[in-house]
Amino acid sequence: MSLLSWKLHGNGKSVSAGEVVSTDERLTWPRTIGVGLQHIAAMFGATFLVPIITGFSPTTTLFFSGIGTILFLIITKNRVPSYLGSSFAFLGPIAAAMTAAGTGGGMAAALGGIVFTGVVLALVGLAVRAAGIGWINWLLPPVVTGTIVMLIGFNLAGAAKGNFTKEPLIAIITLASIGVIGAFSKGFMSRISIFLGLVVGYVVALAMGDVDTKGISAAAWFDTPTFTTPTFSTNIMILFLPVVLVLIAENVGHVKAVAAMTGKDLDDQMGNALMADGLATTVAGFGGGSGTTTYAENIGVMAATRVYSTAAYWIAGVGAILLSLSPKFGAVLSATPAGALGGVSTALFGMIGILGARIWIESKVDFSDSTNLLIAASALIMGIADYSWTQGDYTFTGIVNGTLVAVIGYRVLHAISKARGN
Repeated sequence: MSLLSWKLHGNGKSVSAGEVVSTDERLTWPRTIGVGLQHIAAMFGATFLVPIITGFSPTTTLFFSGIGTILFLIITKNRVPSYLGSSFAFLGPIAAAMTAAGTGGGMAAALGGIVFTGVVLALVGLAVRAAGIGWINWLLPPVVTGTIVMLIGFNLAGAAKGNFTKEPLIAIITLASIGVIGAFSKGFMSRISIFLGLVVGYVVALAMGDVDTKGISAAAWFDTPTFTTPTFSTNIMILFLPVVLVLIAENVGHVKAVAAMTGKDLDDQMGNALMADGLATTVAGFGGGSGTTTYAENIGVMAATRVYSTAAYWIAGVGAILLSLSPKFGAVLSATPAGALGGVSTALFGMIGILGARIWIESKVDFSDSTNLLIAASALIMGIADYSWTQGDYTFTGIVNGTLVAVIGYRVLHAISKARGN
């Protein structure tokens, strides 16, 4: 099969009970476009939240998410259906880099950290292609990956509080809307409850006159995205190392989930998936977009439609690029009031943390093992309280220190325990 050709599934108009549209199949093009638009809607809220929170350009981030998705499909030979959207794992390091303007930080330095993350992830992908996935499972057992995901989420609690307290009424309305929408809705609406809650908070703030609309009025309807060149500071790039570990876990989990849903053996694509996400993140960082990851939101669309065709993801990638060509659209998003961001951040950062606990629960991590308990507990406190220290020109933040404790501490203590026969 050539890269851009798919077999028609049945008559192309329906999916019979018990059947799925496989990765190398498609429905009729109008139906495939419809599924592709659903994928855009599924990724939309989460992909835009990252640049809105970090101050990056939303349209530039959307542009590179579309480019990244197409690169992913090409590198995985159209065998792994996935949309590459903004990764929340970058929020902590970006926030730290943006506030370190006096020590070589700022947006350009944050982009340098994103490029660094992408290059390292791509190299990991090459290593997996050569040696298999076993060494990653050894380095990142569930107790470690769960801890890293959790500390990245909870480390951002202070940033959420900062926006929340600027406009507490709007923040409360936004947070309450997320909860109510999630409780009342089902399926797709429930999956985008955070974005819909943000919309409610935005509209209420607009009605109260708390949204600055000058930038929206001045923005053009159509134009190319704004591109920003990265700068590279070792001190800043160190902050992004933990993100590599999270992206590895997310990509491996995504490929395994797709393999289970489609009944296809995709182990030979693990390395390609990691390399593709690394390349997509690198390209985004060089142009001013946020780092990418495979999106669980779009797995929900595949499960609901039973359409796993990569053709739909080509539609989604191209559609995202076309949407990114409207600066006015980006200006609307950039004008999001602080209170709405505070409400969303409170829910979102907490959810990221709880996802770490979910990894522990689903993997049945044994916390009666004192080593597991000590590693997770110590790393979390370092991340949440942001234990930081400076050595020369390098600053090690709570996320970095907590990650080092989780990864290195786990291996060292378990090696000692095993040597002692415990």
